[in-house]
This record gives sequence, structure tokens and C-alpha cells, in this order.
Amino acid sequence: MNDRYGADVLATGWQGHGRRELRRVAASRDLVVEVADDGYCGAVVGVSSGLVELEDRHGRRRMFPLGPGFLVDGGDVVLVAPTAAPAQTGPRRTASGSFAAADTRARIARASRILVEGRHDAELVERVWGDDLRAEGVVVEYLQGIDLLDIALDEEPPSRQRRYGVLVDHLVPNSKESRIADAVARGPHGAHVLIVGHPWIDVWQCVTPRAVGIERWPEVPRGIEFKVGVCRALGWPARDQADLARAWQRILASVKSYRDLEPAFLGRVEELIDFVTEPV
Repeated sequence: MNDRYGADVLATGWQGHGRRELRRVAASRDLVVEVADDGYCGAVVGVSSGLVELEDRHGRRRMFPLGPGFLVDGGDVVLVAPTAAPAQTGPRRTASGSFAAADTRARIARASRILVEGRHDAELVERVWGDDLRAEGVVVEYLQGIDLLDIALDEEPPSRQRRYGVLVDHLVPNSKESRIADAVARGPHGAHVLIVGHPWIDVWQCVTPRAVGIERWPEVPRGIEFKVGVCRALGWPARDQADLARAWQRILASVKSYRDLEPAFLGRVEELIDFVTEPV
């Protein structure tokens, strides 16, 4: 018979004999976590005073004590506070590769701004260029669709002092996006609006496959929603919007700097920043 106490009944450590040791995971920002008790799922947005704050796909936030009771990728884990990064010596670089200014206070917002088609696009721009944009006082606004660009321009017309840079998906010849961009360029607001875009169907593809840990982005047949098709091809859950949100958080978390983005996307964003920050 197996004696869980061992030969010495006074020995310490018998209480944990046979107990599975849970993996300890640092509560790093953007890590997607599920709460075992109630199934709440969200990305880490902050850690302080022994608590972790999670934000779900609807933007709702809740706080929980660090420790056991969490799931990451379906496995039980103990969530712990992330360790502080060692202090850097010399000039610090931002995620975009530029040198961070010594004075990191945000500048007063300019009248000019960047409009980004799609929430995921806006989050990706913030992740890599957020520090630079705050230093320059450039606000990034979410544009629900390029179809609504005319309305946005009519409500707050651009001018030399209020320029608009617009980033759209799938800006290729003869596409709907390119026709709208051409019409805006020829219209009354064209002189003070710059519309650029990348050639891919979705901004997910602007993240390099190497960063995500895949060989290449899957080709999704026509008639299948792109994000659903990608998740299915990669073996990721794609049952509902929550699964797609978790997939995006996984992709976004893989982006550490500009090196994790495709050059065609990098160049377009830098072009927009130059346009809206050009001296009047």
C-alpha cells in the first residue's frame, strides 16, 4: 500500500504529496484570462495592490485578486504580478523604433487627426505608435467604415490647419475602397485629406506570421468570413464573437515592436503621421 506520509510521520510536506503544482503566469498586459468561477473572460489591462483588472470584448472591466482560480488557454494557472523590467541605460526606444523624448508628457491634441477603419486597426496603431502619437499630440479616431468618410468630413471639414489622414484595409485597384478614396481626392476636401491603405483583406495579416508563430496566413475561400476562416484553419476556436476577440488579443499580444509588422503597413502609418504633423 502507498503510504502518503512516508517513513517519518513527523516529516514536513506530506500535505502536498500528490497535489498538482499549477503553472504560475505573469499577468502581463493584453494576456487573455478566464475566471474559473464564473467564466468571465477578458484581457489584462492593469495590475495593482494584489488585484488584476480584466476587460472583456464589450469594454466592461472587472477586478479580481491575483492567485489561483484562472484559466489561460484552457489550463488552470496561478496569476502573479509581472516583475518589473530592468531599468534601461541610454535613450529609450518606442515600439515604433524612434527615440523616446526625455519629457514624456503628452502634447496638447492637434486639430489634425488620423482616422482608422476598424477597431483592430486602431488598436494595432496604438500598440506600436501610441507613444509617438501622444508626443506629437495626434489623436487616432475609429472610423466605422470608409463609406462613412464623406459624412465625417462634412461634419468637421478639413483645412490646412485640420488635416485628416485615413487608413483603410484592402486599398487595391478597382476595389470599393479605392473608388471612394479617388472620389474624396477629387472632391472639395481632397487637398487636406490623405487616404492610404494596405493590400490585405484584414489588418490581422499586417502582423508577420513569424510574430504569431505560424508559417503563413491561411487563404480563406470566398463566402467564409475572413476571421472565422483564419481561426478554423489555424485550429483556433471560432464558435462566436468571443472566440474571435480572443484570437485578436492573441495576435495583438504577439506584436512587441515595428519589427512584428509588415513593411507595407509600417510605411503607410508613417506616411499618415508625417502628413498630419507637417508644419502649417
